[in-house]
Amino acid sequence: MKNIPVLCVSGTSLAQAYESALIKLYHEGTRFKTQYDKPGDPLSIDCTMNITIEEPETDPMIHHAFPGGIEDLKEYVLELKGFKDHWVKNMNDPKDTRWEYTYHGRLAEYGSWKEMLDGEGSKSVDVGFKIDQIEHVIRKLVDQPFTRQAQMITWMPNMDVKVYDPPCLQSLWYRILEDDKGIQWLNCNIRFRSNDAWGASFMNMFGFIQFNKEIIAAEIEKRSGKPVKLGRLNWQADSYHIYGKDIKQAKEMLFDRVEDMDLEQRVFNFNDPFIREMYNSAEEMVIKKIEAYDQSHA
Repeated sequence: MKNIPVLCVSGTSLAQAYESALIKLYHEGTRFKTQYDKPGDPLSIDCTMNITIEEPETDPMIHHAFPGGIEDLKEYVLELKGFKDHWVKNMNDPKDTRWEYTYHGRLAEYGSWKEMLDGEGSKSVDVGFKIDQIEHVIRKLVDQPFTRQAQMITWMPNMDVKVYDPPCLQSLWYRILEDDKGIQWLNCNIRFRSNDAWGASFMNMFGFIQFNKEIIAAEIEKRSGKPVKLGRLNWQADSYHIYGKDIKQAKEMLFDRVEDMDLEQRVFNFNDPFIREMYNSAEEMVIKKIEAYDQSHA
């Protein structure tokens, strides 16, 4: 084989589209080595994937087959809102092993990074320039909903060509359609250069659906005075892959069960009162977890 497969799927809800993408990858993807393989690991299954979620706010939203729980989904959403931005390390301190970046940090403060001032009593300061891309996107869409310029990026070549694990998320692009009832539908394209289909993609997609709803759409609605709902989400991954080490778990949790289980047995409704209560109540626990990390790494 000389070409990496380009696969396309769509589904009404997140859970349906996610499952379709995994199954298509499993059956039609190609085998690849990765730079993260350990000796003896099987080859990964890989492709370029295009996923369209037609109604991102529609249930069933949550799929059983992802390596995490409801609390993890809440933690990721809070991370996308900036709750862990202070975990980014000082770039000129070789002893600082914290994160190179956060997605929220790249979107809300693009161009900025942290360095340590020299001298006694030194402290971390932001250097470079700062662009709040989130604010610019919201402003553009309020002023001109049909603009093609409402875009955010994460890639910073001056840093990312040198780091071990640069951002997987590359860009977010938005445009609004208004229907004959005056409802504005926020359409979104999100591109990842690399997306761990089993270990991360569900959480990524769920997180950015909530980000689009709670951060982008809600603020546009507030400023424009018009109702804003989520239109289709198009998810593009240059490398959509299941690592070889995860194939066994994916088979046990999904691929070997599809023929013997109804869809209803493989999904949760996010709007189920019990699931929603678990999700909402997890916020306090996640905040305490972040605070405990902060204290232990002070």
